[in-house]
This record gives sequence, C-alpha cells and structure tokens, in this order.
Amino acid sequence: MDRTASGWLNGLIGVVIFSGSLPATRLAVMQFDPVFLTVARAGIAGALALLLLLFFKEKRPAGRDVLSLTVVAAGVVVGFPLLTALALQRVTSAHSIVFVGLLPLATAVFGVIRGGERPKLIFWLFAVAGSALVCGFALSQGLSAAPLGDALMMAAIIACGLGYAEGARLSRRLGGWQVISWALVLSLPLMIVLSICFMPPSFANIDASALAGLAYVSLFSMLIGFVFWYRGLAQGGIASVGQLQLLQPFLGLILAATLLRETVTWTMFAVSAAVIACVAAARKFAR
Repeated sequence: MDRTASGWLNGLIGVVIFSGSLPATRLAVMQFDPVFLTVARAGIAGALALLLLLFFKEKRPAGRDVLSLTVVAAGVVVGFPLLTALALQRVTSAHSIVFVGLLPLATAVFGVIRGGERPKLIFWLFAVAGSALVCGFALSQGLSAAPLGDALMMAAIIACGLGYAEGARLSRRLGGWQVISWALVLSLPLMIVLSICFMPPSFANIDASALAGLAYVSLFSMLIGFVFWYRGLAQGGIASVGQLQLLQPFLGLILAATLLRETVTWTMFAVSAAVIACVAAARKFAR
C-alpha cells in the first residue's frame, strides 16, 4: 500500500473512532462537571501515554518541539474537549455533530498556515461551500435557542483544527502516536491537580452510561484515535485527508439516534450529505 492510500486508511480509522466522541461526551456530561470531564479524560489518557513512552523507550522531543506540543495540547487535549463539553450542556449531540462539518475547512486553513500546504483555489470554493451549508443549518435551527452552545462549538472547531494541523506537522518528524502521547504527558501534571480539585464527592450515584462515556473519551477519543489520525494526516496531507472528517456527521448522527435516542431530522442528514458531496469534489483539488 502506497503512502497516500495508507494515509487515507489511517485517517478513516481515526474518523470512525472520533465519531463516537460527541455522543460519549453527551452521556458523560449529563452527570459529570464539564471541567472535571475534560481534565479527567486528559489525565487518564496522559497516564497511559506516559506508560507507552516509557515502555518503548521513546526519545524525548527536542526543545524546539515543546511550543508545538503545547499548541497541540491546548487545541485537542484541553480546548476541544472542554468547549464541546460546555456546549453539550446547552445543545444536543445531534445538533453539535453537524458543526463537525466545519472541521475540514479549519484543518485545511491551519494546514496552509502551519503545514505549508497550498491547495488549489477550486478546493477552497468547495470547502467554503460545505462550511456555508453547515452554518446555514445552524441558522435554520434558530441560534437564539442556544447561541452560547453554538458559539462554544465554533470555538471548539477552531481549537481542534489548529491542534490537528500542528500535530500532523510534528508527526512527520516524531510519529503519530508519539505526538499525542507527548502532548498528553506535557499537560499531565496540571490535569492530575485539576482532576483532584474538580472530582465529585462520590461516584456512587454515577450511572454506568456516564462512566462508559468517560472511558470512551479517555481511551479512544483522547489517545487511540489520534494514533491513526495524526499518522493519516502526515502520510496523506493535512488538507486532503482532513476532508474525511465530513464522514463524522453521518456516523455521529447514527450513534446519537441509536444510543441516546435523540431526534435526528431528515434536514440534518440532508445537510450532512450535501456537505460530504462538496468535500468529495474538494478532495480532487486538495494538492
């Protein structure tokens, strides 16, 4: 399998794993404080990442990589999880999932800024068209119902796009799983302290579903998914492979409907389908 095909396969596996993140967060945030959920998932994943780095005797990153790892940690370890957890207190996971349609555009923009990629103009036309469809959907639902929730989701997308692009750039040199592992370890001391500070008085009344949500976002969303995702972005190109994120709305909506019994309208599916069509066209011109 050539490098590009391998990149798309790794990216697809990462997207499948990430598609369960918002429904799992929704389950967990129903009983856990959003701040505790954010720091706990990072703390659990960081402890596992530290064990992996020690087991494989990975060489420490160079001093010049610390700033980039800090950006990755701020974007995907803290920023996206915290902002989405706060947003999901105000909007349903089905509604928030459609905002994932903006992630490919955000990732591509930061791929240009941080990764040095230069997609063709027609790529941007299709990417912007897909993003416009997502924003149009949000407006059609009435932002006055939960304007703060939608604003938090928008901020989460920007933070995540930056973290994805910066991590992909580093993965070319450090390796995919090493990047997310070092970013988690870098933030581990603070996450442990904050986890203790925001820990609930008792876990006795926490349902199994909330614990399962915490386990999923800690193991899969925070660590395992990034192993495949960063490798895919580094192999196949940030802008190109980043378009796979448009599969997340479909997969996430299905999970929201089946696991959370949330209402999923035909409008949501129609918007997701239209956005994916734009991304499929944009992929041809990503390089």
